[in-house]
Amino acid sequence: MATHSLLSLPFAFLAYHSRPSKRRLSLPLTSLYGNRLLLRPSTRFVIKHYSSVTTATVSLSLPTAKPDRAPSEKSPKWSSRSIKSFAMAELEARKLKYPNTGTEALLMGILVEGTSQAAKFLRAHGITLFKVREETVNLLGKSDMYFFSPEHPPLTEQAQRALDWAVDEKLKSGESGEITTTYLLLGIWSEKESAGHKILATLGFNDEKAKELEKYLNEDIVLGYK
Repeated sequence: MATHSLLSLPFAFLAYHSRPSKRRLSLPLTSLYGNRLLLRPSTRFVIKHYSSVTTATVSLSLPTAKPDRAPSEKSPKWSSRSIKSFAMAELEARKLKYPNTGTEALLMGILVEGTSQAAKFLRAHGITLFKVREETVNLLGKSDMYFFSPEHPPLTEQAQRALDWAVDEKLKSGESGEITTTYLLLGIWSEKESAGHKILATLGFNDEKAKELEKYLNEDIVLGYK
């Protein structure tokens, strides 16, 4: 007798060469294991309950090149949308098989996250993920097809400075609340020689738009998607 099980059904399938009893359901089957498929209830699948609880801690900080910045309860934290934008930036860098997460990846991360005020502002001015991705490849080129990015591509110096610019500007403002993706976007724009800045400029972003964006510095929630 041979027993075969399906992953998603709580039954065991038994193949016999002998004639099955009348109490069992038999179906014709052409198989190397026999010519009858028999179905009967099985207790093979058991759900186990565990008393222990697994908890996860979510960091509200992003990498910094200024470890001497004194941590305190009043230090600003990054918003959840900023954290997600950063995670999406790393993913975009990996998709393009780049060795580092640059300002261009941070820009794409903001657009991939998509729900922030910064992302809405970019889309309203015709700056989309597809266009940024296309300009990134035009500017930086394609990576070697046999190259594989690390799981967390390290930040370029320019991308790191963009993050630190956002934190410093939040501290200078004296405003309470979190560091929004708008700070992150303006941090990218502050790096004049970076790929992210050049791509934004190519797509029509300028100092005038950056000034307009500043009024959304402390807004990070958009209820409608556009």
